[in-house]
Amino acid sequence: MTRSIRRVVFKKLLPQTQLSLITLISAFAAGASTSLSFAPYNVWLLMPLALAFALWQSQLLAGKYAFRYWLAFGFGTFAIGISWVHVSMATFGGLPLIVSIALMSVLSLYLGLYPALAGYLLNKLITPQDSFSSLRDRRIQLFKYLGLFPALWVLTEWLRGWIMTGFPWLWAGYSQTSGPLSELASIIGALGLSFILALIAGALMLAIQRRLLPLLGVLTLVISAAIITPQLNPITPSGKSVKVALVQGNIAQSMKWEPGALWPTMLKFMDLSREHFDQQSSIDIVIWPEAAIPAPEAMVEDFLLNSNQVANLNNTAIITGIISRQEQNFYNSLIVLGNHNSKQQPNGDYQIGGANEFRKHHLLPIGEFVPFAALLRPLAPLFNLPMSSFQQGDFVQPNLTALGYKVAPAICYEIVFPEQVRANTQTDTDFILTVSNDAWFGASNGPLQHMEIAQMRAIEMGKPLLRATNNGVTAVVDPYGKIVDILPQFVTDVLINDVALYQGETWFKRIGQTPLLTLCWLLLLFALWIKYQGLTHRKS
Repeated sequence: MTRSIRRVVFKKLLPQTQLSLITLISAFAAGASTSLSFAPYNVWLLMPLALAFALWQSQLLAGKYAFRYWLAFGFGTFAIGISWVHVSMATFGGLPLIVSIALMSVLSLYLGLYPALAGYLLNKLITPQDSFSSLRDRRIQLFKYLGLFPALWVLTEWLRGWIMTGFPWLWAGYSQTSGPLSELASIIGALGLSFILALIAGALMLAIQRRLLPLLGVLTLVISAAIITPQLNPITPSGKSVKVALVQGNIAQSMKWEPGALWPTMLKFMDLSREHFDQQSSIDIVIWPEAAIPAPEAMVEDFLLNSNQVANLNNTAIITGIISRQEQNFYNSLIVLGNHNSKQQPNGDYQIGGANEFRKHHLLPIGEFVPFAALLRPLAPLFNLPMSSFQQGDFVQPNLTALGYKVAPAICYEIVFPEQVRANTQTDTDFILTVSNDAWFGASNGPLQHMEIAQMRAIEMGKPLLRATNNGVTAVVDPYGKIVDILPQFVTDVLINDVALYQGETWFKRIGQTPLLTLCWLLLLFALWIKYQGLTHRKS
């Protein structure tokens, strides 16, 4: 290439320092389109296509302008993707519509900072003029889109799932829960799927520049991995099963914490369960959802002791959500009534304050604890929701035991944290149990996305997963993330299923996220080294 041609190319590829309104609107639209990748739509291909479009449109933007572009992309992602949060604020939080929309906008802008950081660092560490001026720079461009971008995307998603208690919702990898790459999560987890989708997006970006070999190479690698992974998954049926009854009480959220509704609520769950307490159905474990008993144990001791006896007489166990108490601390908990160790016992094992209890560790901000409570509680009913002063349980707790089966619990929001679920799933765990009350979010997409995330945990851990909820989605999931049985939302019903149990440990259960995150940090360090080398070269 002659010096004059190089000068023309270099000038054409100088970073842009302006952003038009149309460009920002298209960034927002691209981000918004990713919501169709998740439940209930599951158009998973839109995720890599939207990312590739954003990479193409932002490729010549200088660092801070790339930040603004990807902030618009992220704002679109979350303003549309988690718009269901507005339901809880407006309907149950007592906030005026304009205030709830304003808070949703602030939350979406905050979450949009993470993709904005990824886009900023991408064009800051490897600038547009580093892309074509020599053979070395063309190789750097390959690294930019096939190495640095996937690493930055994963690291910023991971940070979003950790900072300020974390909000790991809408990780790109969750779009694959029902997609063709889902079983790869048994090795690399949901974040690993995010890496692959970002890698595909980078390859698509290069293909737009008429560099097709990287795309062919990436697709060949990914398709081969998807074909081989089922052969590497060590999960096999154990030949055992457990018959469960998941009770969906469908209690109206407006009545959930009303004192006058306490006994009708408890009796409704018992009445729905009682018809399955017979020798013919032979139910092993009855499961009631999060806070099915919306009161502290001591307040309903008579009901609990009677239920313990009923379960024992019918050779079963009842796992229920309840509020437990230790001294002055209250916990969102799960307890086991009836027979803990075997199907037939002389007496039930339940006692108040017993060891066979799980206390929720990862509390939901505002809903279960209020940061800066003294400042925020006087401002609005949103900050004074019922039972919003819980204490944390331990990060790792023993599995619950019901009829001798080992159960790894996750209460509501906890199921979105893979490393917490991994830490509490043991080799002898029979199944994962997640209970929830998603009535806060009405008929929105929130409960369906929550279900999708729970399915991913089943794939990662290689364990069956049971999900019991107040008004849906109540379902049984196999270790491959497939829904085996499900109840319709917003109905009062009981889901009966003979859950097949499995043995073995997935690779993700063994290694977790550490190898992936280590790779991403190394790729980022390599980009910093490239940046340093470039600066040194220019000075010389």
